[in-house]
Amino acid sequence: MAAMELWIIISIGAAFLQNLRSALQKSLKAELSNWGATAARFVFAAPLAAAIVIGLSAMRDTTPPVPGSTFFFYGVVGAIAQISATALLLHLFSFRNFVVGTIFSKTETIQSAILGFILLSETLSGHAVLAIAVSMIGLILLSLPENGIGQRNWIDKTALLGLGSGACFAIAGVSYRAASLSLPSGDFLIRASLTLCFVTLFQAVLMLIFLKYKEPGQLRRLFKAWRISALAGIAGGLASLGWFAAMTLQQAVLVKAVGQIEIVFSFAASIFFFRESIRGREIAGIALISIGILLLVLLDS
Repeated sequence: MAAMELWIIISIGAAFLQNLRSALQKSLKAELSNWGATAARFVFAAPLAAAIVIGLSAMRDTTPPVPGSTFFFYGVVGAIAQISATALLLHLFSFRNFVVGTIFSKTETIQSAILGFILLSETLSGHAVLAIAVSMIGLILLSLPENGIGQRNWIDKTALLGLGSGACFAIAGVSYRAASLSLPSGDFLIRASLTLCFVTLFQAVLMLIFLKYKEPGQLRRLFKAWRISALAGIAGGLASLGWFAAMTLQQAVLVKAVGQIEIVFSFAASIFFFRESIRGREIAGIALISIGILLLVLLDS
């Protein structure tokens, strides 16, 4: 199996697991604050990430590669950027017109392309640019509010928060790829696992410290709801491993483009599990996202 085919399969699997993690976190919000539910993905994913590195090393009877300063620099930058992106989205969703901001947060794919070019000198083919553009149009159709974007003051603080969130997610993705590629040895799986282990441990420590001093009651509630929290952490940890592995094999922007299929999974769950109706514009948006992914897979492989 070619590497190109492998990273596509891994990306789709990661998107599915990420959608599952989001559903579990949604159920946690009945018992936890936004920050408490967010912490679950890091706190309970960290032990899993460490176990994966230990397990891989034992099975292969090898030691993990020794990280250098470049690895730790990009790992910390990516970890903080991911937490910042989450914080911005949480603040974003406190506004009534948060849907408009969501449009801008989805510019993560384009911003990943720009950062990949600046930091890693990576370029995109014409086919990839076309595929990403088609998917972005589909995302915009899905993100538009009920009455369109013609209302007064639609470009406001919400839009700026959305742009900031997308930028932080883009920085995180490119940073994780840079950290993984900086490792001196190992195949894509051990590189991704070691990067995931460091990042999630760092994020878990930061979140635990934050909750202890800012929302001390949430720590007790978080561990009291350990069953769902652990499932969310496992799903999130495996999703992150998938993203890291895919971004070790391929440019972050292309991985993010394929990862947009998560929107399709979300709407599928809405229709088949929650029995919710779907509008024509949303069907068009899903179709464009699917076409964009197919173009990326078929024309750029």
